[in-house]
Parts: sequence; structure tokens; C-alpha cells
Amino acid sequence: MMSSWIVLASVLLLLVCLIQGKLKPALLFCGWAFAYLTFGVVETQELLGSFANPGLATLVLLLLVSLALERSPLLDSLSSTLLTGNERWARIKLMLTTAGFSAFLNNTAVVASFLSTLTKQNRFAPSRLLIPLSYASVLGGVTTLVGTSTNLVVDSFVADAGLPQFSMFQFSAVGIPVALACIGVIALTTRFLPNHQQSDTSNKLNYFVTAEVIRGSAMVGSSIETNKLRGLQGLFLLEIDRNGRRISPVTPDELLQEGDRLLFTGEVEQVHTLQQFHGLQVFGTEAEQLLTTNLVEVVIAHESELPGKTLQEVDFRTMFNAGVVGIRRGEKQLRGQLGRIPLRVGDSLLLAIGTDFFQHRNIDRNFHILSDTLQYSRLGKNQSVWAMVGFAAVIALAAVNLLPLFTGLGLLLAVFLGTRLLSVQELRRRFPFDLVLIIGSALTIAKGLDNSGAADMIAGFMQAVFNGYGPYAALAGVFILTLVLTELVTNNAAAALVFPIALSTAQGFGVDPMPFVMAVAYGASACFLIPYGYQTHLMVYSPGHYQMSDFIKAGGLVSLVYSVGVIALIPLVFPF
Repeated sequence: MMSSWIVLASVLLLLVCLIQGKLKPALLFCGWAFAYLTFGVVETQELLGSFANPGLATLVLLLLVSLALERSPLLDSLSSTLLTGNERWARIKLMLTTAGFSAFLNNTAVVASFLSTLTKQNRFAPSRLLIPLSYASVLGGVTTLVGTSTNLVVDSFVADAGLPQFSMFQFSAVGIPVALACIGVIALTTRFLPNHQQSDTSNKLNYFVTAEVIRGSAMVGSSIETNKLRGLQGLFLLEIDRNGRRISPVTPDELLQEGDRLLFTGEVEQVHTLQQFHGLQVFGTEAEQLLTTNLVEVVIAHESELPGKTLQEVDFRTMFNAGVVGIRRGEKQLRGQLGRIPLRVGDSLLLAIGTDFFQHRNIDRNFHILSDTLQYSRLGKNQSVWAMVGFAAVIALAAVNLLPLFTGLGLLLAVFLGTRLLSVQELRRRFPFDLVLIIGSALTIAKGLDNSGAADMIAGFMQAVFNGYGPYAALAGVFILTLVLTELVTNNAAAALVFPIALSTAQGFGVDPMPFVMAVAYGASACFLIPYGYQTHLMVYSPGHYQMSDFIKAGGLVSLVYSVGVIALIPLVFPF
């Protein structure tokens, strides 16, 4: 068997690989889990048992049931009602509503439901609303067992360790006061929210569009001035890429050559301006042909298969029957040929779609739709009501211990399939394979840390550091460690890496492990500073025209209040 030092070193290497982000977390966690199996750190039965964990199975059922709930028009209908009154009051209503729904529904679906309305309305700057929207979805999630996948992930670790599993509202006594305090902070400290989209300007989103001068074009040999590429309505020619050499700024007398790539920045509504130029290609199709179809704005989803790949690698046009007219990543200018740019979660794409775009079965898995003219099929009013009532009944019965949550969700999923609110094809298409691989493998890695003694070694270090300060200081240390990791990697990965350390630390101090377990759960959801650590932050990143610094400014005080509240309340609610 590997020594505890080697196992610890391997975990540190895993952490470095996760931070670098070059390989998918599912691949990394699976690789480590099977390496531990190969070298005898864990047994085959332990690995298989990790994937049969009750908490993991409950999480999968919850996500599958949520596929029907996310198609409910309820949140869409609330959007316009919330945006009344002054900006601060509208933001408070938005955050309270979002937090309330996120306590029980998938927070990704909640944010997606509001995203289109908030980005298209002209009353308030979207950048003043979208960060609060994302933060509120996180804060609502920490108030119940089903509010966020992280709580169910930690519950799976708890069950695996032989500890009593969480009840539905066990998180509420700490989560609700902390959530309300943080929402109050966001409401009162509005100067930290960026104002990238002034309320007195039209709500038009900028894109960077690349057009290529094709062979035989009448534009070849004529100047920018002659081709009337100056003074375009809503578009500005930033630069020319000529055989790898960038020409910027572009002078009026610059002569166009065959193969020149023209980089424009402009507004969604004005991209049609390129139609007048014959002989231009926008991502492989002549502009006058491509841009006569409907323009749709989308955000790449967290579960998409596109991140890390280029448009050319995935053959985007064939895959979705759509051409990419522009890509935007926050306020970052994406230079070069669009087809060769590696995509990321949260990128906004402006698509020129074909007539059967929404008939493609992979659309809902890969994108969140921002355009309000075209949307996924929604549930009918009666269907939506019955779906919500059924879900509420399952939650209520689980809360009073009349029906196990796993059983209730299984029955509800069967009802949804029987009434055709969901289809087997949709379940197959949206099944959370990556999440299952990550959590099952993470449970195996946690067993490896425990079996090898690496977790005890780290716990001994924690005891040495906090010797004389008692378990309170160690609790704060576990929480801060989890918080730092969730900002650097992902929430579920952070929970997986810290849980065995927290459990061993509690055992080392000879105290009840529940406060330390709760510190991991709350710490894994404490992602407010870096947008790349949480999927809802990535969803609003480009639509809000945000930069990294915007999250740091807006989230700094929120993270501080959240941390102080959690560290102060956990020992009171869950005594040592």
C-alpha cells in the first residue's frame, strides 16, 4: 500500500491539476480513484460501494426530477413583477425570491429562468442585478438539504462514514440567518456593484465578430474607405488579421487582400449590417446567407460538452444547425478566428440558427437561452402546478419523516415519466454522468486518505497548529480551508478533499464531528470571489459584462459576513 506521505502528495497533485483546469474534474477524480485501487490504497468493494452511496443516488434523482421543474413558466412570469420600484427595492425582491426558490429547486434552473428577462430589460443595468441574482441562488441553497448539490454530496460522505444523515431543514438554523445577513449586505452596499450598462443607454450586448474576405470578393484591392467599412451603424472595425500579422488601428486607405480576417465589435441588433458586403464570410458562410436567419443569444452551460474545445473541433454547424456570429467572454476581447478559440463555460455566443435548431436534442444540455423570442418548450399551466405540488409534497413528507426523500423522488420521477412531463430520452440526454463520476470517485479518494493514514496526519497537523486554542479554532481552520479550495476548484471537489480531514480533526480533539461536517458543507458553498468556482457565477459572467475584479469587489464583504456568521453560529446550533 502507498505510504501516507505518497497519498498526501498525490492529493496535492490532484489539487494542482484541478486548479490548472486543463483536464476535466471527472477524468481527474476517476483517474485518482482507480490509481488508489491499483496500488491497494482502497479495495474493489470500497470503490463499488462509493458509487452505490444513498446520498449520491438521492442527488441523481433530485437532478432528474428538476428537469421537469425547470421547464415551469412560474419564474418567468415573476420576472417582470419583481422589477418594479427603485433599483434597490427591485434587487431586494429579486434576491429574496431567488433565495426562496433556490432553497428547493436547482439553483442553475432558477438563475436560467431569470437570466433572459434581466439581460433584455431596459429599466436597470443588468450588471447591477446579475451578481446579486447569482449570490442569492447560492445563499438560498445553503438553507436546506436539497438546496444545493453540495449539501447532498456532504450527506453522502456522512452516510459513508456511518454518521446520522442530515434532515431536510438541518441547515436552516445557520443558513437562513446567514443568507438574510448577506442579502442585507448586498442591498446596502450597492456601490460595490459594477455599472457597466448605464440605465440611460439601450441594453445592447457587445460582441467581437470575425469576417473573412473570400477568394473572388469584389472587396479585394479596394480600401477600407472605398468598401464603406467605416462608420457602420453599431459596428466598428477594430483590426485586420493578415496571415498572422495584426493591423491595428485600421487606416481608411488600407487595401483589403484575399484571406483578410476583419475583427468588428458591435451590437447584437446591428450585426445584420454585414449583409450588405458580398464576399465576406462569417464562420464559413457568406454573411448575406448566414445573417438572414434568426439571431439567438446563448450562454454555454456548465454541463455542456463544448468547454475546452473549438468550434471547428466539434463541427458546430453540423452539431446544432447554427453558425457562430460572435463570442463574448465578460468584457474580454476575443481576438483571432472564432473557429479556433477554445470555449469556456459561461461564454456568450451569438448564433444564426437554422429552422430546426430547437429540434436538436442536445440544445438544452449545452446552452442557456438568453433571447426572449425563442425558448425551450414549457410546461402548460396545469402541468406546472401539478409538478410543483408533487415536488412540494415529496419535500414536506421527507421533512416530517413520513416518506424517505429517495423514495419520494423515485415515485415522483415515475409519475413524471408516466404523464410524459419527462421522457426516457430526456433523462438519458441530461443524466449527470460527470457528477456521478466525480462524487463516486471522491468518496473513494476519501477512503484512500483514511485507509492510508493521510487524513490522520493532516488532522495531527491541525491539532498542532491549533493546540491551546481548542476545537473552535480548528473548526474555523476547516471552514477557511474549504472556502479557499471552493474558490480555487469547485464546490463538490472542495467538499470531497476536506471532509476526511474534518472528520479526523474532530476525532483528534475528541469532540462531536457534526460541527466540523457542517463547516465543510457551508464552506463548500462559500464561493463569492472568483466566478470560475461556481456554475451560476459563470452563467451571469458574460451577460453582465463582468470582469474578475467585479466579483472580488462585490463578493468581498459578502464572503466576510458569510464566514463570520457561519463560524459564529455553527458551535451554537451544533455544539461540540
